[in-house]
Amino acid sequence: MNLHEYQGKLLFAEYNLPVSKGEVIFDAKNAIDACNKIGGTKWVVKAQVHAGGRGKAGGVELIDSPDQAEVFAKKWLGQKLVTYQTDKDGQLVNSILIEECTNILKELYLSAVIDRDSQKIVFIGSSEGGVNIEEVARNTPEKIIYQGVEFKDQSLPEHAKNIANVLKLNDEQTNQFIPMIDNLLRLFVEKDLSLLEINPLVINSNGDLHCLDAKVNIDTNALFRQPELLEMHDETQEDPREAEAAKNDLSYVSLDGNIGCMVNGAGLAMGTMDTIKFFGGNPANFLDVGGTATQDRVAKAFKIILKDPNVKVVLVNIFGGIVRCDVIAKGIIAAIKEVDIKVPVVVRLEGNNADIGAKILSKANIKIESINNLSDAAKKAVELAK
Repeated sequence: MNLHEYQGKLLFAEYNLPVSKGEVIFDAKNAIDACNKIGGTKWVVKAQVHAGGRGKAGGVELIDSPDQAEVFAKKWLGQKLVTYQTDKDGQLVNSILIEECTNILKELYLSAVIDRDSQKIVFIGSSEGGVNIEEVARNTPEKIIYQGVEFKDQSLPEHAKNIANVLKLNDEQTNQFIPMIDNLLRLFVEKDLSLLEINPLVINSNGDLHCLDAKVNIDTNALFRQPELLEMHDETQEDPREAEAAKNDLSYVSLDGNIGCMVNGAGLAMGTMDTIKFFGGNPANFLDVGGTATQDRVAKAFKIILKDPNVKVVLVNIFGGIVRCDVIAKGIIAAIKEVDIKVPVVVRLEGNNADIGAKILSKANIKIESINNLSDAAKKAVELAK
């Protein structure tokens, strides 16, 4: 689960990390009061969406009057911001972060991720901040350090110094950086994060380190023990079909193709999409209905798939392990009648009572292509999609 920048900075402040004084607004009429509350003569206004590249897309501006903050808020609140990290429709702006202006001497990069190979948290640091870290890695990899750390490791100060050397920090800045790394690591572990990124981490005009941005991602599987973070969830930043699927305990990811996929099991779903691609088709989604493909779950899955106007055919690939294929077949027929599907449906059943399930489908008074071989089923779906 992603957080907005202002939410990430609330966590940073909780862990004694240096962030800018700021106010978040949800209505343009509050912009002038927010600027006056912050004080100063220059501010930065930032549209809050779960995507990078906001500045290049016009979603971040430096202003020198409260009136300009109100104009910016009126422009963006309720509108969608399109960046290189969003789709063509962009993401809805529901809030604006207004911050005091920071005088920057140097921009750096710092992040933390989980490295599953070493089973450690790895800090990634670079002396080149404020740009795409991928470009730095590609063009000047020597400017990046990958430092594995462990929680409550006595060697953490030495690891922090290693990163500080690559960031080219002086002694005073290094002394600030060591407790910063400790606080970031505690934040990462205690809040069950999967990603933490500060781009840029800056050296301000006083020579001090300052977190100018905050990108935070929480491990969704750990949200049951982070109720205060779950309350920060902004559903408007997600594909509405993915949000609806999550509410119904379905795993759904929207894609760009035209063949809707309904499968039970994540591995089988991946294999199904690979097979579609192999035969020249394009899956419209990843959808795992789980081990028990009941009529209710299948019906909900059909409804979500068909909300995508690009879907020309639905491929159902079910393995009857926990439940029998004859039960699944009856559920598919009932679900298709309930949803009133207009596009062709190709069904492949395998596993317990697969032959009986195929016979039930073939005798149904609805148009279903029942094919017991995945390759043939995928070929048929690709053909129908064309």
